[in-house]
Amino acid sequence: MFPPAGFEVPSRLWLLLLIPLIVAVYVVVSRLRNRRGMRYTNTSMLESVVPRQSQWRRHLAVALSLLSLVTLTMAFARPVAQADEPLPRSTIVVVVDVSLSMRATDVEPSRIEAAKTAAKEFIVSLPAEYNVSVVSLSGSPAIVIPPTTDHAAASRAVDTLQLQDSTAIGEAMITGLRALEQAPRDPDDPDAIAPGAIVLLSDGENTVGRPPQQAAAEVAEAQVRTFTIAYGTENGYVDLEGVREPVPPDVDTMRQIAERTGGTAYEAESADDLSEVYADVAVESGTRKVDQQVTAQYAGFGLVFALLAALGAISLGVRWP
Repeated sequence: MFPPAGFEVPSRLWLLLLIPLIVAVYVVVSRLRNRRGMRYTNTSMLESVVPRQSQWRRHLAVALSLLSLVTLTMAFARPVAQADEPLPRSTIVVVVDVSLSMRATDVEPSRIEAAKTAAKEFIVSLPAEYNVSVVSLSGSPAIVIPPTTDHAAASRAVDTLQLQDSTAIGEAMITGLRALEQAPRDPDDPDAIAPGAIVLLSDGENTVGRPPQQAAAEVAEAQVRTFTIAYGTENGYVDLEGVREPVPPDVDTMRQIAERTGGTAYEAESADDLSEVYADVAVESGTRKVDQQVTAQYAGFGLVFALLAALGAISLGVRWP
C-alpha cells in the first residue's frame, strides 16, 4: 500500500481521530479486565470453566481491526495517486549540442558521433504517431527539421549536424519552444500549444545568448517539460588553436533547467550511458502525470485487514488442543 498524492474529499479524514479514542478505550477495558482476573485465586478451576485466551492473538485481532478502519476511512476520503498517461499528438523536440567541445574523444569515438547515433536510435524508438523536430545547439541555434511524423527524415536531419562555435543553451531552449509551436494544433483548441517536450543534450556551459534560467522560466510558463542530458566526463578536453581546453559538462545548469520546467535531469558519460538515458526519456517525454483515483485499492486493503481481524476473533473463541 503506497501513500496517496492527495484526497478528493480530505474533510472525511477527520474520522481518523476516532482511532486514538478507540485505542484508549481498549487499553482501559483491558486493564479493568486484568484487575478483575486477579480476584480469582484458584486459576485452575477458572481455566476449566472459561478457556484461557491468548493475549497476543487478542492484541493482533484488535490491531488488524484498527488497520481496517484506517484504510477504509482513507478509501472513504477518495485517495488519488499520480500515474503516467500517454500524451496524444505528442511532439518531441530533440536539441543536440554541436559546439566545438563536442569534438572531445572522452566518449568514443567522439562526443558528437556518439550523440548522433544515440539521438537517431531515440527518434526511431518513438511511437510512429509522434511528431519529431531536431534543433542544433550552438552559438546560433536553428531548427534543422520542423515537427514531422517522418522519423526517417528526422534521423537524416541528425546526420547533417555540423560542429559550430559557441554554446547558447538558453537560445536553444527558446528555439526548441518555437519548433514545438509549429506542431499541428488540436482542432478543438487551436490556441493551445501541442503537447510535448524538449530533450536537451549539452556537454558544456552557456557562453552566449540569454541565461538558461531565463529561458527555462519562459519554457515553464508554456508548460513544456525539458529533459536535460549533461553529456561527457570531467576529464574531457579539446585542442583549440594549439591550446588544450577542458570541457566538462555543466551538470548544475542542466539540473536547474529540468527542475524549473518539470522535467528530469540525466547524466551520460559514455555511449552506453547515453543510449540508456534516451531509452528512459522516450518513456517519460511521451507521458504526463495525472491524478488517478485509487479508492478501490485502499478499500481492498481494508477488507483484507477486516477479514484477518475476523479470523483472529474467531480463533479466540476456539479452544485449541
